[in-house]
Amino acid sequence: MTQDAEVIVVGAGPAGSTVATYLARSGVDVLLLEKTTFPREKVCGDGLTPRGVKQLIDLGLDTSQDAGWVHSRGLRILTGDLTLELDWPDLTSYPPYGVSRTRHDFDDLLAKTAVKAGARLYERTTVTGAVTNAAGRVVGVEAKVGPEKTPVTYRAPLVLACDGVSARLALSVGIDKNEKRPMGVAVRRYYKSPRHDDAYIEGHLELWDRSDPRRPELLPGYGWAFPLGDGTVNVGLGMLSTSKSFRNTDYRALMRSWLDSTPEEWGYREENAVGKIGGAGLPMGFNRTPHYRDGLLLLGDAGGMVSPFNGEGISAAMESAQLAAEHVVQALARPEGPSRERALSGYPRALSDLMGGYYRLGNVFAKAIGKPKVMRAATKYGLRVNPLIPLIYKGLSGCYDAKGGDGVDRIIAALARVAPSA
Repeated sequence: MTQDAEVIVVGAGPAGSTVATYLARSGVDVLLLEKTTFPREKVCGDGLTPRGVKQLIDLGLDTSQDAGWVHSRGLRILTGDLTLELDWPDLTSYPPYGVSRTRHDFDDLLAKTAVKAGARLYERTTVTGAVTNAAGRVVGVEAKVGPEKTPVTYRAPLVLACDGVSARLALSVGIDKNEKRPMGVAVRRYYKSPRHDDAYIEGHLELWDRSDPRRPELLPGYGWAFPLGDGTVNVGLGMLSTSKSFRNTDYRALMRSWLDSTPEEWGYREENAVGKIGGAGLPMGFNRTPHYRDGLLLLGDAGGMVSPFNGEGISAAMESAQLAAEHVVQALARPEGPSRERALSGYPRALSDLMGGYYRLGNVFAKAIGKPKVMRAATKYGLRVNPLIPLIYKGLSGCYDAKGGDGVDRIIAALARVAPSA
């Protein structure tokens, strides 16, 4: 069988470009297929916690402010009547700063890094499904190329699905999502704001509509604000599928109601808006498995790797890419057959070791806060108990030392180990 590459990577987002970079640096012939052209927009919060910054550093990228990254000192948590400013924790595993950068720039940078490493990037190539052999093993992909949408088949011994929430490749071979796992939806917009150079990113745990001062209304979901240092702030909100309001909410109207109730001096008003409100789905908590089967590996959003705690997906996408690259390189060094399959089967196990327990705990958390009374009680009382704040902060952000660390780190790691599997 003619092969077009040793590995085909579908999707040049953070997962795809990262794994393509690692593989190409190891001498693997990588074909990276992307349906759009760079630079391109992507609906996201545009921010990374220290956990994500570590991945950039591992990839060899300059994360300094001189290189175009906006640094954050920590997280500001806002509820209806409480504001907390919490610096990023000082850890062994992760640096003490977060970064922000628009996905328009960020994804382009990662794709160029992959090409520089030796990956072959084909843009305007929309993959429609997997090609399988008589035994059901994935041996390539079908695609439509260019403005004419010319049908093309690409073949390789291994295919890596980094095609995001659509998970078209996984669906084409019958890997469906687990409806019991949480999903999220997020909308965001850019606003010109004097808060564009704030040292803290913000998490709004209560969204209030105060248009009627006599009857303020608590809205479903949570909000964020990520300063971008260029005169604008990425402002958005998200909601979990565990909320009763999930399927019957006008998210754009919800966002306008919330922002119209924020202080006017923040600038989050229609006249300061830059561009339209964009929306995206957030597949969470390993909602699509197995992450490896018959020549196909699922990475990032395609494998449901968005954190149920905070909605961050970039760090997990890049972590899965690093693990996938390690196992693919080892697998390709072995002959086809049982030995290679044993190497590849290590990928989902490594993912489970890294994220599985934490995400199981996150799925329980997502189910609990889907109930408004629980969420209100948690924000009203939990954030006022000072000894609990480090536990809540590290737990929600995912920024803790899984091995060693202080007492809080050990508690989170222990909770992750005993979290129920459902």
